Amino acid sequence: MSRSPPLAPGDATHVPPEVTALMAEYAHMIDDGRFEDWPALFTEKCQYRITTRDNFDRGLPASIIVCDSRGMLEDRVVSIRTANVFEPHRYRHLISCIGIEESGPDGWRLRSNYLVTRTMTDGTMTVFSTGEYRDTVVHEGGRLLFRERVVICDHSVINNLIALPL
Repeated sequence: MSRSPPLAPGDATHVPPEVTALMAEYAHMIDDGRFEDWPALFTEKCQYRITTRDNFDRGLPASIIVCDSRGMLEDRVVSIRTANVFEPHRYRHLISCIGIEESGPDGWRLRSNYLVTRTMTDGTMTVFSTGEYRDTVVHEGGRLLFRERVVICDHSVINNLIALPL
């Protein structure tokens, strides 16, 4: 995979196709229930964090979920499959407005919006979460990976356990 040339900060009109492909792959893995594949989208030393808009804006470290390595993400998958008890459901991710906040020779800092719907086995569907992603993506091992993904929920109340990654 060739590296894309550096872009001007905030240049959302020239988001490289490899960035869009990474975002799509992330959403499809979760939506298709391929959780075991999900950690491979992250660097070995990484951060995956889900927090609220209020905590993020105030710079507070309190989070709903924090994982700081691929190993912790793999442990999260094990807990999804073996330990967490939750009613079966599926997510559907819609990701939009991908913008580049900062560009460098090895990757980008990105910002994008998300909307996640949750569908229960009986067909009941709800908007589960909306918010934004703040990402750092880097080239490593010939591919683009997340070094950091901060999920910033617009809402501060989660109506039940977040069992699956957002």
